[in-house]
Amino acid sequence: MDSRKRRSPGDEAEQEGQRPGCKQIRVNGKRHVAALILARGGSKGIPLKNIKMLAGVPLIGWVLRAALDSDMFDSVWVSTDHDEIEKVAKSWGARVHRRSPEFSRDASTSLEAIQEFARLNPHVDVICNIQATSPCLHPKHVKEALQMILQQGYDSVFSVVRRHHFRWKEVKKGCKSTHKTYFIFFLCFLVSLTTCDIGKVAYYEMPPEHSVDIDVDIDWPVAERRVLRYGYFGRVKPEVVKLMFCCVSGCLTDGRIYLSASGEEMVSVNTKDTMGIRMLQREDVEVVLLTSSEDPVAKTASDNLKKRMGCEVVLVGQEPLSDLKSMVKQRNLEWKDVAYMGNDKADINCLNQAGLSAIPGDAPVVAINAAKYTCHSVGGKGAVREFAEHILLQKEKARSQMEQDRIDRSSS
Repeated sequence: MDSRKRRSPGDEAEQEGQRPGCKQIRVNGKRHVAALILARGGSKGIPLKNIKMLAGVPLIGWVLRAALDSDMFDSVWVSTDHDEIEKVAKSWGARVHRRSPEFSRDASTSLEAIQEFARLNPHVDVICNIQATSPCLHPKHVKEALQMILQQGYDSVFSVVRRHHFRWKEVKKGCKSTHKTYFIFFLCFLVSLTTCDIGKVAYYEMPPEHSVDIDVDIDWPVAERRVLRYGYFGRVKPEVVKLMFCCVSGCLTDGRIYLSASGEEMVSVNTKDTMGIRMLQREDVEVVLLTSSEDPVAKTASDNLKKRMGCEVVLVGQEPLSDLKSMVKQRNLEWKDVAYMGNDKADINCLNQAGLSAIPGDAPVVAINAAKYTCHSVGGKGAVREFAEHILLQKEKARSQMEQDRIDRSSS
């Protein structure tokens, strides 16, 4: 289940005595541990970089998901000065600290922003500052680093990664030159506020494949490829998908129905999307196409889709989840084994329930907030193919992990 759905910032959490983005407020002398993500609205390299979509998820969403799913924090915060970033942060289950203008300038340092948060939240004892630009962060990285403070007695912990590069410089004749060095890149750091300085310091070394540095637009495609392979996609492993439900209108098509001179209804389907469906079928993923009673596709069009793509075509009502539960049960599957692609408000419950869910790039905001993946492509123009490739990548990752686990067990 996606972390956003378990920790929504609504009234229910308040009624249960918990604040949004909080596991609980510690008492009886225990230290309050908070995660803090700094996400200023101003970005010279990439405007509003912190909420730009990266591999179908807002950039800041990747680290919020990892922080929340680590179950290590009493509260999870985003420090920002921008309304849109605040909205996205809350939709992912975080609390928001509105940063003052004084510490929102280009020249403001991260330390100043952290110190302001600490002054205004004196109940917080340990702060884990996670960079929003670290989308390959996993919950286990957070746990292992935080345990160095909570269990091993360190006051400050910095995460680092080794970088081996050649560095050239001009030297005088006869002098020796050093060609190789390594760089340390800070992904996050944790500070115990019970001390006045950084105190006893340690570092936590991150695997290099989980390090992503995004400063300019040219970094974005590289970062997306890295995240799709090494990013954290939530507690439920999406690689077990065996069944995909796909709405015809707005996903497989652009939502339009064409009328011929004789009154015959027709729809247009992109060959990229039909190929995506066939790719899934070849990997033993059953694809079921959904038409809606709210926006029906003519029976003749449904029959043609079924014949052309070898998919069952099902008519669903105003609440698709009610109609599809029996189909999932009949196949002896759970919803974590299901992928769902929708494009509007009626699909929200299915988007939330499915192990993997997606919407086209032109879907309304209400659907975007519910889906786990937002396609670059729009409905009827490659969105289904893009989601199919995403599903297959997860299956590939699963096979690699299973093989590695097999090797580890045989060698132990």
